[in-house]
Amino acid sequence: MSSASETLTAPRLPQTRLLRTELPGPVSQRLHAERRRHVSSGFGIALPVFVERADGAVIEDVDGNRILDLASGIAVTSVGAANPLVQHEVAAQLERFTHTCFMVTEYDGFVKVCRWLNENTPGDFDKRTALFSTGAEAVENAVKIARAATGRPNVLVFDEAYHGRSLLTMAMTAKPAPYKNGFGPFPEHVVRAPNAVALRWPGDPERVAEEALAEVERLLAEHGPDTFAALVIEPIQGEGGFLVPAPRFLAGLRELATRHGIVFVADEIQAGMGRTGRMFAIEHEGVVPDLVISAKALAGGLPLSAVTGRAEIMDAPAVGGLGGTYAGNPLACAAALGVFQAFEASDLLGRALAIEQTVRAALEPHTGPASVVAEVRGRGAMMAVEFAQPWTLEPLPQLAQAVAADCLAQGVLVLVCGTHGNVVRLLPPLVIEDALLDDGLAVLTAAIAEAQQRFLGAHA
Repeated sequence: MSSASETLTAPRLPQTRLLRTELPGPVSQRLHAERRRHVSSGFGIALPVFVERADGAVIEDVDGNRILDLASGIAVTSVGAANPLVQHEVAAQLERFTHTCFMVTEYDGFVKVCRWLNENTPGDFDKRTALFSTGAEAVENAVKIARAATGRPNVLVFDEAYHGRSLLTMAMTAKPAPYKNGFGPFPEHVVRAPNAVALRWPGDPERVAEEALAEVERLLAEHGPDTFAALVIEPIQGEGGFLVPAPRFLAGLRELATRHGIVFVADEIQAGMGRTGRMFAIEHEGVVPDLVISAKALAGGLPLSAVTGRAEIMDAPAVGGLGGTYAGNPLACAAALGVFQAFEASDLLGRALAIEQTVRAALEPHTGPASVVAEVRGRGAMMAVEFAQPWTLEPLPQLAQAVAADCLAQGVLVLVCGTHGNVVRLLPPLVIEDALLDDGLAVLTAAIAEAQQRFLGAHA
């Protein structure tokens, strides 16, 4: 990286963890009490601290504590919490205008983002892109586009999936609590198939992909393969527990989709934009989708999402059939252009792979037949630890919660996920410094060791 690029991307907040108070501190506690009076209790919270500023992989709260961020706003601030390249582009656009609505008058930032996505998503064919605001909005539009292109109603989704909080995406999401309970009824024409995940596969562990594909084919036959518009899958499942599919499973799904004329949709909302060490996670499998959904890290913290894919599919909706008042907002598009520059300025994909090596070296020694750590998994800077009873693999959500709480108390921000709530996930910014990552992993491994000792002592 050149010295000029280093000046533009170097964090300005000290990249060290520092606790001046207990977490949450007194100012955060006062502000949180105010929040409770004015904000719907339907919003959860991982760590009730109020942020004063953030940069790189560090969050500074209103009490002066510096917290190590291993969450990235749920995989959003991959290029850092206040990347100067993103800020520069947004500030320049702010001087020009904040909104016109692309469906009313056009602006070049929208087109530039579409061009970049057309050039960088998998597939050597003519592409088009549509921009939206949120991940759920993009998922719904991908389904709309697939239905318009095929004239079919059904959508195939998978166990452990998470696709959003709107009505259709809740129907597509697998996990009932807290995402679906009490919010139904949901839209119809959503069919769920098993995902090929080896850890708890009920059949032959050596034939996970083959057996899962056979069940997918059975479901297609049961409902009629010519009734399916789209097959939507996360190349690595996010909220489901950072589950990596068995080898050959995605390739098999691609073959089934091609054979039956089904639009293959890769939901790259969490795993995409360099998070796994490839620009898009499905590239690890050598599979080319028909449509790719992007969001989260796409605009470095501003709301922007996209559906990119084959031109003939993307152009199927009638004129006026796609859009939204804030779709592809000019400030969000400017932020995305800054994100693209950040990837050009340094080897963030290589950095993601280096993060994976560091995380595995720290955490994999804690696995074993007598360990409560059932598995360390993921790719790049999308890594997770699953907690389960030794030998039985009964999920241990209480241990995941205890480990996360221990880390949070020490100023290391981690998140819990998984269908059973028994997975601690790590989503560090790709710009995290080695010393800071090592510090966070030391806190995490100590918390794991203590949880293991407590569990074994209680079950001796």
